[in-house]
Amino acid sequence: MSLPLPNSDALAASQALQRLIAAEIAEQGGAIPFSRFMELALYAPDLGYYSGGAAKLGQDGDFTTAPEISSLFGATLARAAAAIMAQSGPNIIEFGAGTGRLARDVLATLAQLGVQVDSYTIIELSGELRARQQEALKDFPQVRWLNGFPEGFRGAVLANEVLDAMPVELVVKEGGQWRRQLVTVEDGRFAFVQGEPDAALREQIRAQIPDADTLQDGYLTEVHPVAAGFMRSLAQMFKGGEGGKGGKGAAILLDYGFPNREYYFDERTGGTLMCHYRHHAHPDPFFLPGLQDITAHIDFTAMALAAQDAGLDVLGYMNQAAFLLACGIGELLLETDPEDALRYLPQSKAVQKLVSPAEMGELFKVLVVGHGIEADPAIVRADRSYRL
Repeated sequence: MSLPLPNSDALAASQALQRLIAAEIAEQGGAIPFSRFMELALYAPDLGYYSGGAAKLGQDGDFTTAPEISSLFGATLARAAAAIMAQSGPNIIEFGAGTGRLARDVLATLAQLGVQVDSYTIIELSGELRARQQEALKDFPQVRWLNGFPEGFRGAVLANEVLDAMPVELVVKEGGQWRRQLVTVEDGRFAFVQGEPDAALREQIRAQIPDADTLQDGYLTEVHPVAAGFMRSLAQMFKGGEGGKGGKGAAILLDYGFPNREYYFDERTGGTLMCHYRHHAHPDPFFLPGLQDITAHIDFTAMALAAQDAGLDVLGYMNQAAFLLACGIGELLLETDPEDALRYLPQSKAVQKLVSPAEMGELFKVLVVGHGIEADPAIVRADRSYRL
């Protein structure tokens, strides 16, 4: 691959992480599950992609997210959050807040709307990103940071491109049986070998992949036990409520992915795993561990079922375009005078990127799950959960 070379400090950090992973492989008898490799590559203390110091977002990072494209994205989510808080409580949790841009836009919009926010809690694992967030949000005293789920919660939860950063299991069909992809070291390099799935993984395969027995030999794909566990933790948090009496609220989860009937197409024989490095996308998860993002598309059917089985209501599912339009991004755009071309045209172009089927509008989906509240009428009108 012809990719930009890192500087000497970044390369040294990656090499240190590679030694750490290789040591764990040796300790575990010569191989570890790919999910564990991905966890270390992304989250190993001080060395993983999200826990190290490399810039990740924006022009100097590896990819650009929707909040960085337009402040209207956050303004639109603010409207959706306000509708949730009106039925629950004046609180917001955001998972994986990136540069803090989304939080800033949401809070600024809610202030303009006169909507009170008592607390805006950010759950962020990256020390580098947390520092950026603290600088960006220093004028908002209601913002605080946590390392994990609170016991109970009433309000709105936002999670933009969070699920895709959770470790996945890679499985491959061989000889009519599903095999687990493991990572070993061969000739000083990481390489894949196959192993037997344990009982939990076999159950995840059975639950997640429709018609798993009919897929062809050589078919490689992902399953998402960590993301499914995240959905169960959301349910536990909402149901804990205040004093364990049962909470109220909803979570809006935005990410790229498909329902399972589209995720496990016969033709998608190589899965969806993808890596991002300096705005280059490529498929090699072993390239410079710690310096690149590793992601997989989301199986939204599996996420909805995990939430539902844990006691949450599936309030809506739709593509990003339908969600943003239903929540008023078009109206927000028109608050800028179209005659003012210098201001209007850049915003219009950004909204087009967010909603166009050829850009982010179709690939990105939105899942809304909640407890103790009714779906907002705008969400009901846009809902396509029958596609799950």
